[in-house]
Amino acid sequence: MTTTKSTRGGLVPLLVIASAQLMVVLDDSIVNIALPSIQRELEVAPTLLPWVVNAYILAFGALLLLGGRIGDLWGRKRTLQVGIAVFVVASLVGGLGLNVEMLVAARAVQGLGAALAAPNALALIATTFSERKVRDQALSLYGAMSGLGIVIGLLLGGVLTDQLGWRWVFFINVPIGILVLLGTRTLIAADRGTGRLGALGAVLGTAGMVALVYAITRFGENGFADPTAYTVVGAALVLLATFVRTQRSSPNPLMPPSLFRDRNRTGAYLTMLGLAIGPMGTFYVITLYMQEVVDFSPLQTGLTWLPFALGIVLGAGIAPQLLMKIAPRYVAAFGALLGAGGAFWFSTITVEPSYWTLMAPAMVLIALGFGLGTITLTQAAVYGVAADRAGIASALLNSAQQIGVALGLAILAGVAATVTAGNGTTTPSSLVDGYSTALVVGAGILLASAVLALLTLRGGVSDAEQAIKEPRTISA
Repeated sequence: MTTTKSTRGGLVPLLVIASAQLMVVLDDSIVNIALPSIQRELEVAPTLLPWVVNAYILAFGALLLLGGRIGDLWGRKRTLQVGIAVFVVASLVGGLGLNVEMLVAARAVQGLGAALAAPNALALIATTFSERKVRDQALSLYGAMSGLGIVIGLLLGGVLTDQLGWRWVFFINVPIGILVLLGTRTLIAADRGTGRLGALGAVLGTAGMVALVYAITRFGENGFADPTAYTVVGAALVLLATFVRTQRSSPNPLMPPSLFRDRNRTGAYLTMLGLAIGPMGTFYVITLYMQEVVDFSPLQTGLTWLPFALGIVLGAGIAPQLLMKIAPRYVAAFGALLGAGGAFWFSTITVEPSYWTLMAPAMVLIALGFGLGTITLTQAAVYGVAADRAGIASALLNSAQQIGVALGLAILAGVAATVTAGNGTTTPSSLVDGYSTALVVGAGILLASAVLALLTLRGGVSDAEQAIKEPRTISA
């Protein structure tokens, strides 16, 4: 059995972990606003432009498992520090980018840094905050950053691009990253795990994740008729199936099969996948609607998403109190249902925008549901895990969320494009038809996530309390 170390409470460690998560999530969206400026200045071909975003998502999503396992074996605090340092250097190189190839390479290295930092920041919460109240606050703030980062990325990207130029969406990470790096000295590191990384598992798992995320990005770019994407999906399935088979017999598994013996934890991973698909796909579709139909500027678009930030804060703040009284399965399912309601409400958009009576309340509803669900699923995934496997358990949750983001973009963007193309025109009315259909699909995915949460997560309040009161004392 492994127990947590004594608490080193305080504001600084809390801010360090939250800021690390905010930085890596923020970069999912901050560059989107700057894409037109990047395209003009660097003369980027339309076919290459999406890879300024996709290179980061691909590297981040594909390398999370490896980053989590490295943290378990070599030290989570040290791995977090290396990840932040890599992220900062890559951000500086990206801001100095002379051409699109240099920029895409820098974005991929940013993704590597994020994959090292994100799962270990989450795993460090339990070793740094052993008092339940402080730990729950840290988890709430960490979960809130997952949603707030997207909105802050749009707001900050719009301001920086308008006022200072696109290069500052990268340069801004340098001072923030350095401050976070200095602050990591206040974190308490768990004992380093024993064992080896397992070269075969690392190669198969990483290659399979790279192939899967790459296929998802291709579906998002080219629609569901892309034969190359289906070929890559086949290769990903073969690689991941081989990976799972080798993990069962490996003395040093990258992803210990025992992690999935707990139905609660497995359910948390699967539910997070669907929970991320809905809100993030909806976010993408509505952002397109604002710019292509309503004709908002990038900065206006970012500002209109402020109600989303309000909903995230409310959800993250309410979740710990609800989990004291209500079983996790009901809290997560309720969150997914709220998100489904918000997505369906969004699907009633028309060519004439209705912000205060439609868009703003739908944003709050989706964000509130996402905040409730994220906190609940984070607790389900990381509590009760042996300390030497906390990094990989956290990485699996981050992987589910990141892959869910990529899937959400691909599925909803593909549905919207297919419906619009079927109309034979790209008029505002035709675009709205595509967006509305895609949003209905997003609502359906969130409903399915609610059902999955009810079927797999813990059913009693006592179970939830036990998981919280005795963190990391149960061997995975």
